[in-house]
Amino acid sequence: YRKSSSQEPELYSPASPGPQQEPISTYFEEKVPIPEDDMTKLFSFRKLWAFTGPGFLMSIAYLDPGNIESDLQSGARAGFKLLWVLLGATIIGLLLQRLAARLGVVTGMHLAEVCNRHYPTVPRIILWLMVELAIIGSDMQEVIGCAIALNLLSVGRIPLWAGVLITIIDTFVFLFLDKYGLRKLEAFFGFLITIMALSFGYEYVRVAPDQAEVLKGMFVPYCSGCGPTQLEQAVGIVGAVIMPHNIYLHSALVKSRDINRANKKEVKEANKYYFIESSIALFISFLINVFVVAVFAEAFYGKTNMEVSLQCNETGSAHSELFPANNETLEVDIYKGGVVLGCFFGPAALYIWAIGILAAGQSSTMTGTYSGQFVMEGFLNLRWSRFARVLLTRSIAIFPTLLVAVFQDVQHLTGMNDFLNVLQSMQLPFALIPILTFTSLTSLMNDFANGLVWKIGGGLLILVVCAINMYFVVVYVTALNSTVLYVFSALLSIAYLSFVCYLVWRCLIALGVSRLDFRGSVQYPPTVLMDEQPEFDS
Repeated sequence: YRKSSSQEPELYSPASPGPQQEPISTYFEEKVPIPEDDMTKLFSFRKLWAFTGPGFLMSIAYLDPGNIESDLQSGARAGFKLLWVLLGATIIGLLLQRLAARLGVVTGMHLAEVCNRHYPTVPRIILWLMVELAIIGSDMQEVIGCAIALNLLSVGRIPLWAGVLITIIDTFVFLFLDKYGLRKLEAFFGFLITIMALSFGYEYVRVAPDQAEVLKGMFVPYCSGCGPTQLEQAVGIVGAVIMPHNIYLHSALVKSRDINRANKKEVKEANKYYFIESSIALFISFLINVFVVAVFAEAFYGKTNMEVSLQCNETGSAHSELFPANNETLEVDIYKGGVVLGCFFGPAALYIWAIGILAAGQSSTMTGTYSGQFVMEGFLNLRWSRFARVLLTRSIAIFPTLLVAVFQDVQHLTGMNDFLNVLQSMQLPFALIPILTFTSLTSLMNDFANGLVWKIGGGLLILVVCAINMYFVVVYVTALNSTVLYVFSALLSIAYLSFVCYLVWRCLIALGVSRLDFRGSVQYPPTVLMDEQPEFDS
């Protein structure tokens, strides 16, 4: 034991078992100091400001182009009726992000590092590959979202493949902003979120949705007259909001604050302020998502292709051929959404929409790269130079994205987006099960381990989220209408479910169902211990 300068006893955390290793180098080597206010105060704005940053970087995943596309499709297909689903998904996301933040704060390690220490080699490698797949899928949506925005802003002069290359290059440039200080990097992300809020907020004011309908859709959990299309859209909202790699990212971002983990009061205080900051950040992201849903619900719900085509022809739009002259319900994505806004509300609405999409794509591409860094460093324990790590993680997503950009037309990307959403939905268990497992371990979290309510509630939440996303996957696969693909999907499902069952088995043991550990082979060595501080003479 030792004493701090404030005469408060502190505990050294015992080292992890096994050979000692140097901590893995990350972007967040700089630690943001926390002001030393009176610890007995219930709340301090100075401390909240010091902890502000990681939650807003995390919230960007709730505003990526995939989420924006899900929002506008929700509005166009179901009107305001699914806003309550968006609200519920955001609240569930907040509770799951709370677990991720607590893991990073209490242990000083992010989720990928903890997985590296506690899972055997083969499951660890499989888990890493699954998370990398989720990051690649998300990255492709984000980079292509930027490319679509550049295409709209340039009136088609910048083709999709060129937009992809521009996005990749400027992402490299922006990622090195942290050389000028971590707070400046966080401020830049805050600036991009502000651009999104102003852009989509302008569209909201311009369209002027019915406020009563917005509130009704948000707080009345009912969808009158909804069918399979709206049900699939509701499932898609949950899948778009809760993203697997974001759990890994948030558990790493919270390490950027200078917290004495040996001091139980400091850890408890950090958990409190991180939760408040995450709540504020996700509330802002929720409002931005509501702007998009409400705009398309008010202006385009129930519209047909014929109505949109006629309007675009009247305004002289160069994109009127996008909408066939038939009476089928309008189908939109982030590209067609911008075009439709331009046809009905003028060119300013189109360009401001594109600016918002560009900010969403650029910010989420950067945070996606950070996720790739932390996942690769944690699972593989890499000791590479920073530039080499950036180059590798960027390259993993560059090649499939460029192939799509070269061989796919900008006007026909909806099918690819659906596939990427399914890909990410399948990876959710590989983030949610580990985070519940490790935050429930007393040997790892000690006094901050999940209690019975969180164990049961967290388990049910994760079960519901995974079940919803599996439904989304089944709906997608059954629509393929191919016997070969059915057989391949069945074989893949056996391997997939086997690995999920393995993770669930280890999770149940961590939750206290020790009878499932038949041979006593599952061991979780202690990593951090913070026992009650003993009284001793000064």
